[in-house]
Amino acid sequence: MTDKIVPVIMAGGKGTRLWPLSRATAAKQFLKMIGDETLFQSTLNRVRDDAVYEAPIVVTNEEFRFLVAEQAREQGVALSGIVLEPMARNTAAAVAVAARVVADRFGDDALLLLLPSDHAITVDDIYTGSITKAATAAKSGKLVTFGIHPTEPATGYGYIELGDDLENGVYTVQRFIEKPDEAKARTLLEAGNFYWNSGMFLFSANSIIAELEAFAPTVMAAATDAVAKSSKDFDFLRLDAKAFAEAPSISIDYAVMEKTQKAAVVPAAITWSDMGSWDAVWKIGDADADGNVVQGNVTVHNTTNSLVISRNSHMAVQGMDGVAVIASEDAVFVGRLDNAQDVGNLVKILAASETTANLTETHPTSLRPWGGYTSILSGDRFQVKRLFVHPGKKLSLQKHHHRAEHWICVKGAAEVTIDDTMTILHENQSIYIPQGSVHRLGNPGKILLEMIEVQTGSYLGEDDIVRLVDEFGRT
Repeated sequence: MTDKIVPVIMAGGKGTRLWPLSRATAAKQFLKMIGDETLFQSTLNRVRDDAVYEAPIVVTNEEFRFLVAEQAREQGVALSGIVLEPMARNTAAAVAVAARVVADRFGDDALLLLLPSDHAITVDDIYTGSITKAATAAKSGKLVTFGIHPTEPATGYGYIELGDDLENGVYTVQRFIEKPDEAKARTLLEAGNFYWNSGMFLFSANSIIAELEAFAPTVMAAATDAVAKSSKDFDFLRLDAKAFAEAPSISIDYAVMEKTQKAAVVPAAITWSDMGSWDAVWKIGDADADGNVVQGNVTVHNTTNSLVISRNSHMAVQGMDGVAVIASEDAVFVGRLDNAQDVGNLVKILAASETTANLTETHPTSLRPWGGYTSILSGDRFQVKRLFVHPGKKLSLQKHHHRAEHWICVKGAAEVTIDDTMTILHENQSIYIPQGSVHRLGNPGKILLEMIEVQTGSYLGEDDIVRLVDEFGRT
C-alpha cells in the first residue's frame, strides 16, 4: 500500500514527425531537442519528489530497454521497474498492464499518474496544483485527464469540452473531439470551454481496471494474462508475448475515456507542448531578436521566425521566413513551419521507396547500453564508425564471421581483449582484430572512451555478431 502517486511513463513510441532527427530506432523522447536533457529525462525529473511520488514505472519496448535504464541512471532517478511490451498495441493495452502492475505492487487503491515521455512541461505552482486537484478527484473514483488551456486554433491536438463543475477545479467531460480543421479549431477556441487533450491521466488502479473490464474486456484480459505470465530479466519485466498479442490495438481514449461516466478533466493553464512537430519545437525554443531558434553549427542571415538545427555540417540559411531547416548526419529537411504537421506524410513517401526507407528507420548514431556508435563512411567492403564507451562499461565478448576490424583510440583509454591477450590502448594507439577472433572492448577509465573503428570484409551487417559473454543479457 502507498499514499503516494505512482508515475507511469509511456516511452515506447517511435514517432517520425520530427524527422530527420527522430526515427523508428531513435525516437524523439530520447533525443536532446532543446537543452541538455532528453524529453524522457525531463519527464523523469518532473516526478522525482519522493514526498509526492513513488519511483516511476516505465513502459517501453525491447529496443529501448537499455536506453531507458541508462538515461534514468544519468539523471540519478531510481525506477520501480521497466515493463517491456513485446509488440505495439497502442495505449489501452499499456494502461491496462500498468494498472495491473501497480495494483499488484502498491495496492488496488494506488493512484497512477500516466505521462507520455515526449512532452515538454514547465513545472510550477500551476502544474503542481493541477496534479493535486486531479489526485483528489481520482481518490473518489474519477478517471481524470488534464485539459491544456488553448492559446491558438491548433489543428494538431484533440479537444475536450468541459461539462459540469465538480468543484475544486475539476469538471466532468462533456465530450472528446478529434483533431479539427482550422475553421473548427477557431470556433472551439472562441467558445472558451474547450481545452487541448494533453494525453496525461490520473486515476486509481481499481477504477481504471473496472472501466477497462466494462468497456474493453479483451484488452484487460490480455493485459492481466501477459502480466501473470511475465518473466523478470535484470531490472526488466518482460510481458508474455502470446498473451499480450491478444490485446486489440486501441487507444485508451477510444477504449474507455469516451465511454465511461467517470471521466473528469482538470483545466490547466500550464506551459505544455507535445513536441509533435517542428513548429512546436520552435515555439518553446529560446528565440533571438529575429524570432529564430538555432542549435548546433548554424549561421542565419536576413532570416526571421525560423528553426535551424544542425547535428554535424555547418548550416547557413539566408533570406528565409517561417521555415524549418533540420540537418542530421545523413539527411536534411526543409519545410515551412506552418505546414509542419505534414512531415508524417513526407516520411511515408520516404519509407515507401527502397532507396530512402532506411532513412526513416535507423539513425547514423545508434545508442547502446555501453555507449553507442556513429556511422561515418561506408563503401564496398569497408565501413568507418566512431565508437563511444561510457566509463566502466564493456561491449560484449564477441566475434565476427565475415569481417576484420581496426581500432584507433582517439580519447581516453581502451581495454582490448583479443582471444587470450589483453592490451591497454592510449590515445593515438591502434590495434587489429582478425576475422573470427574472439574480442572485447572496454573502458576502464573515468572519462568517455572514443575510438575510430574501420571494418573490412565481405559482409558488414550488425547481425554478424556472435555474442559469447554480455553483461546486458544479449547473448
